[in-house]
Amino acid sequence: MEGAIQTMVKVFLKSSKGKESLGKKEFQNLVSSQLGNILTDTDSKEAIDNMGKGLDTDQDGKVGFEEFLKLVGYVACSLSEQRALAKDEHQQ
Repeated sequence: MEGAIQTMVKVFLKSSKGKESLGKKEFQNLVSSQLGNILTDTDSKEAIDNMGKGLDTDQDGKVGFEEFLKLVGYVACSLSEQRALAKDEHQQ
């Protein structure tokens, strides 16, 4: 798990170019390049823009690291639920 956390921090810092938050373009690039196999609509700039706005709790027009972690948590929970449902369906 330590490796996964280090990877998330590195990906965020690389995407933000060392800044504390991701601008609109940086967020779009991160989502489309890193989450394209997990999320739908990652080829839609409008969908990613709406996602970023939803995460932007302080309304500064950027996605900070804590806001980014909410997305990671949401994606992880969704994957966990999908796998649990698939397991239940397989056992029936």
